[in-house]
Parts: sequence; structure tokens; C-alpha cells
Amino acid sequence: MSGTSGTPYAPHTDEETAAMLSAIGAEDEEALFDIPDDVAFDGDLGIEPRTEREIRAECSRIFGRNDDLTEFLGRGHYGHYVPSVVDHLSDRAEFLTSYTQYQPEISQGFLQALFEYQSMLVELTGLPVANCSMYDAATALGEAATLADRVRSTSGDTVLVPEQLREGKREVLANYCAGADLAIEPYPMADGNADVDALAERVGDDVVMVYAENPTVRGCIEERLAAVGDLAADADALFVLGSDVVSFAVLEEPASVGADVVVGEADALGLPTAYGMGLGIFACSDEFLRQVPGRLVGASEDAGGDRAFTLTLQTREQHIRKERATSNICTNQAWVALRAAIHAAVLGPDGLVDLANDCVRESAALADRIDGLNGAVAPVHDRHHVREFAVRVDQPAAAIAEDLEAEGFAVHVVDEHLLQVCVTDLNAARTDDLVAAFEEVI
Repeated sequence: MSGTSGTPYAPHTDEETAAMLSAIGAEDEEALFDIPDDVAFDGDLGIEPRTEREIRAECSRIFGRNDDLTEFLGRGHYGHYVPSVVDHLSDRAEFLTSYTQYQPEISQGFLQALFEYQSMLVELTGLPVANCSMYDAATALGEAATLADRVRSTSGDTVLVPEQLREGKREVLANYCAGADLAIEPYPMADGNADVDALAERVGDDVVMVYAENPTVRGCIEERLAAVGDLAADADALFVLGSDVVSFAVLEEPASVGADVVVGEADALGLPTAYGMGLGIFACSDEFLRQVPGRLVGASEDAGGDRAFTLTLQTREQHIRKERATSNICTNQAWVALRAAIHAAVLGPDGLVDLANDCVRESAALADRIDGLNGAVAPVHDRHHVREFAVRVDQPAAAIAEDLEAEGFAVHVVDEHLLQVCVTDLNAARTDDLVAAFEEVI
């Protein structure tokens, strides 16, 4: 910043601004923009000034109109209790005002926190490389598909995914694959898990990537992941495994079943359920280190020989030469990753395992109680589950869900006679009431 006026966020002085406008032949800054009159700001927002107390009262009145629902929703969006220390630490100004840590000399604290986040993912997945800046599970899956297209020597262009896959995730993957001329093809599921025998008949030289999830979209624990990994390896296809940061604590380690890349959601820690805002996981083997999308924090040494942290292996191609880009990630999830890291550190290894085990026990107990009701079968799939499970009802599922909503509970409608229920530590205290509501409406 030159001169005595200006701020770090708008650093130009009046003299500098005038010189730049003169150089391009513009009279003022407004001349740089072509804004239609009907949407241009005319200096009056039309909002009556009110005190803070009056605004808070008005907001409380508006929020009071919301339905008071207890959510038993999941399918990729999971709410767990977020300790207050996560807010207190992540709300420090040093974190909130930081964007992308391109200047390591002023970002060592944040860079170290992100390095710790990556290290946690490495421990949980067993894979040696993890990044810190993916949007969500869907875009992480799309990035995995384009990575597979770049690194696999096979001449194939087919990406195999489970036929039971969350629609939003499938649509995002389709957007990525369309740009890379990849074709998406579903493979069959059997009782909530991958039909490995059918998959074996389909995997061939035309397949560039095989994707599986654990737990599946129905909450089932996938039982033959190693077999899926072997099929992908035999076809020289990339094996990509989807999961979430809590489930990792009790499920098979992805590296042990042959996963080349792990994608999924980390926002189960550190964030309340947002149904949109997320934090994607991307971990992989050393072989793909220079192909990792997003941002990667590395540990190094400074000029004085002390340990230091920096963004590494960033060619910036995604910002300047799109035809050479290895990533579609052009913004930053660092603050969300920071919150996930703080939450994981507060829980510790034992606390994370306890939380994941509770997700298994609570879902099994709730399914057993719903299964005891006339007109309902739960869980539909004869599997172990994490957090969520499917319920088959005799009556139309949409009608049952509507009646449950009237009783104060939200569940997913999967198809005409299938509901899905998700239980975590946030709603576990209301399971008695949910069972009573189920009993009444069915």
C-alpha cells in the first residue's frame, strides 16, 4: 500500500485511481460497468432504520414461523454435536480473515492446522497423501474421475458407479465426465451392497474407474470391498472409495482393501448440517501425488533450518491454462477444514471411535423397534448399518412421511414404499417419540 490513505483491502489512493482511469480513458469507476437502471443502486435501499433490539425481535418473529421438526435425515448430510470450542477457536480473526495461504511467511499457524487436518485423513484412510480443499463429496468424486482419465493407461472411458447412488452426486459426476468425454454406467446392487459377481462380468478394458461406497447410500456397510478393489486392479482401473470422516473410525481402512483414491465428506465434523455447504475428502496413493486436485500443504524448512509449512506442488495451471489443468478447484475450503480438524482433535482417537460405534448401535436399536410395528419392516437390507437404514412400509411412503412431519419428524422418502431414517447423537434422544409417531401413523 502506497501513500497514507486506503486500507489493506482497498489499497489504492485517490491519485492512483485517477491515474489508472486516465490511462484507460474512463471518467470514473462507474464507467467501467454496464448496469441496467432497473437493478442499479440509486443510493436508497428502502429499508427503514431500526435498532439492534428491534432487528433481533423481528428476526425472532420470522424464525418462529419455521416448522419445529426433528430431522432424522441423512443420505450424505450428517449432523453431529459440534463442541463450542470449535466455534471459539475457528472464529479467531486470524482464521476468519485468511483466504488462501499463498504467503507462508504470514500464514504458518493456519498452514500447520491444515497440515494436521491432512495428517488426520492420512491416519484414517491409510493412504499417504490427502489434500485440504475440496468442495464436497460430489465434486471430489468428479475430480477422481478426471484424475483416473489422466493417469490410467487403459483405453477405456467408462466410469462404473453403484446403481444406488445419491442423485445429486450422480449429476455432479455427470458434469465432470461430460467435459472429459467419460461415460457413466451403473452396476447392480444386491441387498444394499455391491453385486460383486455382476460387477466382475462388467469390468473390462473399457473401464477407467470403479467407484464404491462404504457405507452405501442406504447406510449399509459394504462387505466385499477387497473383491471390488481386486476387480478394478485386474482391469487396470482406478478403485475409488467413498465414505465419511466418522465412518472411517470403525470401518475397514481404505488402503487395506486396495483403494487408490478415497473421496467423501468431512463436514460430519465441525459443521452443523447445512444441506449444501460441505467439505470434501480427497486422499490417494503416492503414485498420484502430482495429480492431486485442490490444495496440498507440505512440511519443509525455512532459511534458518526451522520446520515450516507451505502450499506445495501448486503449478497454478488451473488458474492460467485450463487445457493443462489438473483440477477444477479454484476456491478454498480451508476454514471448514480447520473446523473439522479442531473437532477431530477434541474428540481424539477414542472419542471418534466411540462416536462411530454409537452410530452403529443407535441405528440398529432404532431399526429393531420400528421393525416391531405392524406395517413396517426395518432394516430392509439384512446388513450392518452406520447411522441410517431403509424402512419398508405397507402404506404409501410419501403419505407416511407427511404424517410424520405433522407429528414433528422429518424422514426421507426413497420410493413408493421405502423410507430412510438416520439417527445420530443429535436426534438420538427423540427416538422414543419417533417410534411412537411411527406407530400412530402406520
